[in-house]
Amino acid sequence: MTKDKGQILQVLVVGGGAAGFFAAIAVARTYPEARVTILEAGSEPLAKVRISGGGRCNVTHACFTPAALVPNYPRGGKELRGAFSRFQPKDVVAWFTAASVELKTEADGRMFPVTDDSGTIVDCLLEAATAAGVKLRTKAPVVAVEFGEESRFEVESKSGESWQADRLLLATGSNPLGYRIAEKFGHQIEPPVPSLFTFNVRDSRLEDLAGISVPSVRVSLPEANLQQTGPLLITHWGVSGPAILKLSAWGARFLYEQRYRTTLMINWLPEYKPEPLRSALLAAKEDFAKKAIGTVNPFSLPRRLWERLLLATAITPEQRWAEISKKSLQQLQTELTQSQYQITGKGIFKEEFVTCGGVNLKQVNFKTMESRLCPGLYFAGEILDIDGITGGFNFQSAWTTGWLAGQAMGAQGVTG
Repeated sequence: MTKDKGQILQVLVVGGGAAGFFAAIAVARTYPEARVTILEAGSEPLAKVRISGGGRCNVTHACFTPAALVPNYPRGGKELRGAFSRFQPKDVVAWFTAASVELKTEADGRMFPVTDDSGTIVDCLLEAATAAGVKLRTKAPVVAVEFGEESRFEVESKSGESWQADRLLLATGSNPLGYRIAEKFGHQIEPPVPSLFTFNVRDSRLEDLAGISVPSVRVSLPEANLQQTGPLLITHWGVSGPAILKLSAWGARFLYEQRYRTTLMINWLPEYKPEPLRSALLAAKEDFAKKAIGTVNPFSLPRRLWERLLLATAITPEQRWAEISKKSLQQLQTELTQSQYQITGKGIFKEEFVTCGGVNLKQVNFKTMESRLCPGLYFAGEILDIDGITGGFNFQSAWTTGWLAGQAMGAQGVTG
């Protein structure tokens, strides 16, 4: 697609989210002679950015080597490996720093604006887009995309307004519209299903324990041979926390196929191997012989949770350690490391909705984010079959794919 001298390159971005804005800014800055327009269906752009991270916006993660980044993506890690070598978290930090937005790193590696206000990021992107000459059209839901003359895209909105574009970027997130347009141009869509969610679990062992957290557990889905380790939070409806969210991401398609009904196994003491744990229990039986087992917990588990796990093995908290048989200790060891619970459904992780599925990655050139099937068509963000675990990784893939698309969209035929 070569343009004549003096002919202005028209770039159209469908979707006013993180990936769409980042791509639009990138192409407008890199190719200032191009005319860049964002079409946003809603009345407010960057709506998901504004509500992300509990209103704080988890911009990215302090993970500055591509090899260490990719294991945080259940889908898309392989394709992102090269992409991250060109634009990764340190580049995101530099980009926002240049825009006078300082980021901070929290203990778990998540990075937020120092203002702890997602509005800082929204305002920054809006200002950067305006300064670069990007035009923003809100309340402009796209309803049709066709090929017009000279292989230009003809885009029509619900109101009947139409635009022509030499380059078309789809950054529509999990909106079915983006999938329909991609399919129209020959792309295969991996069926979208939820990722990053909590588990509904109804079990007497967890009743009335909402709010109790354990710093490190190992959770697994035995039927899928998947496991994750990290903090766990007991909720009114079941279990949540980083360990559960990571497991939900890796098991997204399996859990969907099981209709969110399967067995969850929890190892409450993942730092212990079987023999050292047995030795610790026998030592406690000897050292605290005359004390009630409910009041002496050698593993620093929350007291109420410890009592529930005791009751699950028919040990009453009032029993003295000396009274516990070796058989009962063996049952307790099993309960501490192989507790089984039934998942009966899924919950929502805050307001952040992440999707597993999207445009088949083999049909996209990850050096440019251009379609391998339709020249001039580009993709960025969650419309792709890419999703990361919680912690800023989904925004990072949006920034990276948006930046790559922005660098590429004006690279050919601007001056002919």
